[in-house]
Amino acid sequence: MARVVVDVMLKPEILDPQGQAVQRALPRLGYEGISDVRQGKRFELEVEGPVDDDALARIHQLAETFLANTVIEDFTVSVETAQTAQTAREHEEVTPA
Repeated sequence: MARVVVDVMLKPEILDPQGQAVQRALPRLGYEGISDVRQGKRFELEVEGPVDDDALARIHQLAETFLANTVIEDFTVSVETAQTAQTAREHEEVTPA
């Protein structure tokens, strides 16, 4: 089984009030030097069988018609490898909550 990740972000020209709220809060929390914050969505899809061109095309269509509002959002589709997943888990274990 493979994992395919769909990341959805507002297009750059669309205002991001949630990202702006986080950006304004960062200095009060002691985090300096962050010039911009954009908030988005991440979908992790467990795919049965091989992730071939047909599977990626179906996932791309799913993202375009259901997961993202393509009028105001862009999206990317990527296949997560076992090494990428392990690195993400290790990062979560080290990062304070």
